[in-house]
Amino acid sequence: MISIVIVNWKTPRLLSGCLDSLFADAGSRDFEIWVVDNASGDGSLAMLEERYPRVRVIANEENVGFARACNQAIARSSGRYVLLINPDTLAVGDAVSRLAEFMDANPQCGAVGPKILNPDGTLQLACRRSFPDPLAAFFRLSYLSRLFPRSKLMARYNLTFEDPDSLLEVDALSGSCMMVRRQAIETVGVLDEEWFMYGEEIDWCWRIKKAGWKVVYNPQAVIYHYHGAASRLRPVKATISLHHGMTLFYRKHVAPRYWAPFNALVYAGIWLRASIFVVAGVLRSLVLGRKEVPRDLLPPERLPQGAGPVRTP
Repeated sequence: MISIVIVNWKTPRLLSGCLDSLFADAGSRDFEIWVVDNASGDGSLAMLEERYPRVRVIANEENVGFARACNQAIARSSGRYVLLINPDTLAVGDAVSRLAEFMDANPQCGAVGPKILNPDGTLQLACRRSFPDPLAAFFRLSYLSRLFPRSKLMARYNLTFEDPDSLLEVDALSGSCMMVRRQAIETVGVLDEEWFMYGEEIDWCWRIKKAGWKVVYNPQAVIYHYHGAASRLRPVKATISLHHGMTLFYRKHVAPRYWAPFNALVYAGIWLRASIFVVAGVLRSLVLGRKEVPRDLLPPERLPQGAGPVRTP
């Protein structure tokens, strides 16, 4: 059995599309699907009860964040593999079954992730990464990694010099879709709940690799991901959560290697970046106002029947 965990917050239409794509997988009879709803209050629970009686639901009375919500379902699940997948995704064909087949054939693999595509079909770079460090951050913030995407030094964080259609052992995967072996979870533990949202999967991959397991990017499985569907409802909080996650990872895994004054500069840089993003986001919202997300953000043929545009403030 494969345990699939989806954390939902105010994305009922996208969640429906995600579930439809999962049930279309040839191996879906072997799926145990859990949806943890973080107090959406928007009809998501009624939709699940009416349309997806097979789905197991955990209804939280407050938004407990991504890591804690995932852990709630992981603790109750029983599959040999656990798949974390966001509600704003669409699995292509038998993507989940392909990931499980890869895990079956590679017992040394602790976690595997698919090729994740943006709605326009381009590769979502977060689906295969190296662990972050100060040098990688410098190349990203200076845009040198974008200017020299084929450089193994400057583009090493997002690995843009690697063939996106080739199997690749990596450091980290995207929490929007990653499959983890139950045995690895029993060895390293569940997601660290100090993270509310963003970055917890990098910490998880770090611990999985440190325990001796491999982390692999497998492009034979493909999903589409409309990135940040829920976080667009609270852009400032999402930005703060993202940079808080950066701070946590650096403090936990990187800072012990460096001198305290240097670490202070890194923390200052992280929160300066956060401040710039928050101000830019507020100005953008004032200029653009309330906008509809276009219907074609996800491939039209994969949209759930009757789905309308998703509205964000």
